[in-house]
Amino acid sequence: MNFSIPIFSILIGVVVLFFGRKLFWLCVAAIGFAAGVELAPHLVQDPSALLSLTIALLLGIIGALLALFLQKIAIAVFGFFAGGKLGGAIAAAFFVHYAQYSAVIFVVGGLIGALLLLTLFDLALIVISSLIGAHLIQSAIVLPPAGSTIVFLGLAVIGMLVQASMRRG
Repeated sequence: MNFSIPIFSILIGVVVLFFGRKLFWLCVAAIGFAAGVELAPHLVQDPSALLSLTIALLLGIIGALLALFLQKIAIAVFGFFAGGKLGGAIAAAFFVHYAQYSAVIFVVGGLIGALLLLTLFDLALIVISSLIGAHLIQSAIVLPPAGSTIVFLGLAVIGMLVQASMRRG
């Protein structure tokens, strides 16, 4: 992965980890950005760093605009993609042979994420944005699998606690 992508991923991940509930539009944009980073190699074989970053930023901007102007739809779409992405990340962290079921894991995680966000928006947004922020940060850092899982879970818990404390205050 190019050097600029992990830096953007970490910066966006930190903001989403700690301010995802307050900055919902940025949280949706971060999902678009993360999807763009993963989608670029599937659209173009060996994309340049600039092309990967452009695709990621373009999908992030589309996500932000969707969140600002079509909030209910954005909530469901964000919940679906975040849940699907997180389902895959959690499966990768805990199961060795998850790849053969990745489409099913994505759809099930997506449906759970969409339902959670639509019914329990505020609380679910804290949990999902913390998990997304933790994943963006953790995926940009090269660690062994056990260390990666510990960093992911630790960051997610810290993000949830910080956002929950801001909700009360």
